[in-house]
Amino acid sequence: MRITFVKKILANGEPCGKCADVESRLDRDGYRDRIDRIVIADERDPMSEGMRIAADFGVSRAPFLLVEEPSKTSVYDIYFKFVNEVMKAKSSEAESARDLLHQNPDLDYI
Repeated sequence: MRITFVKKILANGEPCGKCADVESRLDRDGYRDRIDRIVIADERDPMSEGMRIAADFGVSRAPFLLVEEPSKTSVYDIYFKFVNEVMKAKSSEAESARDLLHQNPDLDYI
């Protein structure tokens, strides 16, 4: 899984306030280290990488998170939905795997 955080620079050159808020939540909630890339959608440059990604996925607001998995790519423009569906789900899977290994000492990591 690869996670890209797309944040916006407004037409006046100022950073997006909501983007800064989500970025601080990622830090506060301990998810920042699970973000693989941060991309800028610069309203002054329609060819900026973030603007192209937004156009490719039909996203009209920022910030958003792009979650790429082998079988699908998902876009999240609501932070709490992203946390619940991606971060907490993956944490739960990891905990289950650790529990399984702990309960079965004959198993080993691959």
